[in-house]
Amino acid sequence: MTAPAARAPRTSSAGRFLAPVLLLALMWAIQLLDALLPGSFTGWGLRSWDLTKLPGLVLGPLLHANWAHLISNSIPLLVLGCLVAVEGAKRFWAVTGIVAVVGGAGTWLLNAPGTLTVGASVLVFGYFGCIVMRVFAPGRISLRLAYAAIAVIVIVLYGTTVLTGIFGAGAGVSWQAHLFGAIGGGVAALGARRPARGSGTPVRP
Repeated sequence: MTAPAARAPRTSSAGRFLAPVLLLALMWAIQLLDALLPGSFTGWGLRSWDLTKLPGLVLGPLLHANWAHLISNSIPLLVLGCLVAVEGAKRFWAVTGIVAVVGGAGTWLLNAPGTLTVGASVLVFGYFGCIVMRVFAPGRISLRLAYAAIAVIVIVLYGTTVLTGIFGAGAGVSWQAHLFGAIGGGVAALGARRPARGSGTPVRP
């Protein structure tokens, strides 16, 4: 007789939202250290067309030019990040990684050589893109309808900001990071799906 497949333990409802909170706390800790220690951490950001600065793909989103820059990113990062984390912490980190790489790569290629880019807005735009495109990812109709309702609310709250950030970005603001962050979020929504329930290999006695 075939025994039921073993199930991985589920993340608690509250625990899954710990991931975006920890990410934001890390950004605040880094900014505090940057303010207290001599020099500046922003030099570790993503510098376009400089192969030695490719670690900025990961480090750039964690760094901010000043406190105002970090504060402006904090609330949307937490709100949109928690919506992505609804599907679990692993899903959140997978989306975050894809957004950082796709968003950073597009920024690195399209910004003027030597341009230094820092800030979590690439993740904010990525989470936005992921939530909107999640509606079109494979899944149960009821789940997709729920995501459609969430997407409508997110578009109402942040749609104008996203469009302005891409098509009306002011001087010193990287529309490239915003655009490719959103593209990265769409890629994550469509390409980083979890296996369907019950698709695991059965355990036999």
